[in-house]
Amino acid sequence: MNPKIDELMAKIRELQAELENDLERKREQFRYHLENRRARFEQDIVSLHHRLRKSSLRYLAEAPALFILTAPVIYGAIFPMLLMDLTVTIYQIICFSVYKIPKVRRTDHFIYDRHLLSYLNWIERLNCLYCSYGNGLMSYGREIVGRTEQYWCPIKHARRLAYAHDHYPNFFDYGDAERYRAELEQLRKELQDLMPLRNE
Repeated sequence: MNPKIDELMAKIRELQAELENDLERKREQFRYHLENRRARFEQDIVSLHHRLRKSSLRYLAEAPALFILTAPVIYGAIFPMLLMDLTVTIYQIICFSVYKIPKVRRTDHFIYDRHLLSYLNWIERLNCLYCSYGNGLMSYGREIVGRTEQYWCPIKHARRLAYAHDHYPNFFDYGDAERYRAELEQLRKELQDLMPLRNE
């Protein structure tokens, strides 16, 4: 691998550790801990959350009319999302088995916990579930496609991408034909060493 990329990846790991430390500080600030992957608040915080909950009727009454009119458009997107979910799941079951690429774990990408917050009413909880599913699906699909790209076409673009997936930094530079031919199989083998994320 390119030493410069190794150095950048080491910095990324340092920043991820820093983010995890910051998250731990936030847990202390908002007085909760994780127990069996679920957030548990101290009792006085739970009481505060209940007091701050806005009723669903009040929430709807205060919502601008256009917000309510756009709800069918937003929630109508669930059907293509479900189809995409089914498609990428079947795709990785079949194709990743053939290519010997480790399958992407859903639980690393679909996290449902915000709807459990007691200061949210049922409409806000439904919105949180929907957004968690949509963003989880995009993350899940992106990882599946990223692994596929590393296997079949691990070449960087000539132009800079706005948001590249995690595998992209390891790809061969645009125009580096020699490295592509010499190291493609090695990059494919690196996929087999992928470890799943550890979500607490």
